[in-house]
Amino acid sequence: MPNTPERYAECIAACQACVLACEGCASACLRESDVTAMARCITLDRDCANLCQLAATLMARDSEHASALCALCAKACDACAQECGSHKMDHCQACAAACKRCADACRAMAH
Repeated sequence: MPNTPERYAECIAACQACVLACEGCASACLRESDVTAMARCITLDRDCANLCQLAATLMARDSEHASALCALCAKACDACAQECGSHKMDHCQACAAACKRCADACRAMAH
């Protein structure tokens, strides 16, 4: 990440990993036999992925809004981690772990 402020590097990496985990989880949830039972998980995965991607983008450009968005991103990651953590599937458990790491990194960046 040339030209990206070093202070953002860890949080950007956590956000990017979370985007991939959430997108993968949402796709896998859509292939579950009872998709309706996974509706909240899919919705939160998509919200989280979008917010994480935007947070990474704002940090990469050293935006004055990066800190505020990181705070919101942490909240979305917490909600997604809680929902995904309530499901036994491996993809949900992996997503929950990525969301927890990202929430911690975003909270640290927001302060």
